Amino acid sequence: MTLYRGTFIDTPENPFEGGGLRVDSDAGLLVEDGMIVARGPFVEIRQAHPAEQVVDLRDGVVLPGFVDTHVHFPQIRAVGGLGLPLLEWLDRYALPEEARMADVDYASGVAGEFVRGLAAAGTTSALVFGAHYADAVDTLFDAASKVGLRITSGLVLSDRLLRPELLTTPVRAYAESLALANRWHGVGRNRYAVTPRFSLSCTDEMLATCHDLMQAIPGALFTSHVNENEAEIASVADLFGGCDYVTTYDRHGLVDRRTVLAHNVHPTDVELKMLAVSGATVAHCPTSNAALGSGLFPLTRHLQYGVRVALGSDVGAGTGFSLLKEGLQAYFCQQLQGDQGRPLSAAHLLYLATAAGAEALDLPQVGHLSVGHHFDAQLLRPAEGSPLAVAITHAEDTEEALARIFTLGTPADVQAVWINGDLLH
Repeated sequence: MTLYRGTFIDTPENPFEGGGLRVDSDAGLLVEDGMIVARGPFVEIRQAHPAEQVVDLRDGVVLPGFVDTHVHFPQIRAVGGLGLPLLEWLDRYALPEEARMADVDYASGVAGEFVRGLAAAGTTSALVFGAHYADAVDTLFDAASKVGLRITSGLVLSDRLLRPELLTTPVRAYAESLALANRWHGVGRNRYAVTPRFSLSCTDEMLATCHDLMQAIPGALFTSHVNENEAEIASVADLFGGCDYVTTYDRHGLVDRRTVLAHNVHPTDVELKMLAVSGATVAHCPTSNAALGSGLFPLTRHLQYGVRVALGSDVGAGTGFSLLKEGLQAYFCQQLQGDQGRPLSAAHLLYLATAAGAEALDLPQVGHLSVGHHFDAQLLRPAEGSPLAVAITHAEDTEEALARIFTLGTPADVQAVWINGDLLH
């Protein structure tokens, strides 16, 4: 067993429903076989376990590992393609990179960069849009396994309106997806997600195949995009006889508790009700929405309907892997909406980046640092004299310090990351 000593901050209770920030200063977390078996004042935990190794983390703060609910593995080298709306950005920046995944050596190099980028940002679990090529998805799962990340991902499926080399058929999609799931689903910390790119690039036949895959892979998640861009939404309506975007998935039985749909910037009330009743989650990707000019996320309406929301980085339209940055941008987004926005505290931001994502990804023992949970954690320790270090030193309380971490923090301030008690190197 190992006894960690430090300041631990998490959100075991949803702040949107009356919960708050839990802060334990000079506390002890006792970890055995990757699981937290005791939490309390350090003196008390130490007295009960005098012989255990102590890891002193008092020169920083310990947060749960971040949980990213929407990020694209093939697009890490496309980050920073500014100045275009969604569909033009896809054609100019993202889809050429997606096509390069056909080269397995290229894909392997990207996979290594991708998983290291996530880990360095304090992200320990992620729902990842894979690639359009099965061999490339293999490289992602292999790279994640070597680092130790909790990755849920899958083959990206499209059968229309994309570059020809990115298209497949429903029959081939089923066979390749199932083979990938048989190789990786439930192996180590890997899980499978059925992943149509979006309804714009999928026929009803392909979406029906996605339903068949969900039936064939117990415990799989379903993820795609929804209501990101107004031109995209209009095209989807034209292709599907005028129906709303969420219904394109729902009529194939693809919207339920295992569903995570990214963006939802422009939902109808009918769609929000459908998402709430089904238990699906929306992955809010604020830097991507801002960079592409997609719009301001209507968090208030989502909360009013009871739709679950978590954070996603959406690399490569998003501007980096750090959920600290996404949390800050989520705060800005709500401030810009005035009376229509939902004011966010530091507790809200931490919840959206951790426990909300764990709930979305059905990881019940991840997302906060409670007894019975995996020790998935990160140590934030800014450089001495840095603006963040100065800001934390002069914060009036821990919540104000956390707000300053979201405002000024970067991956450079993440000094250590543990997954299941294993220190990542």
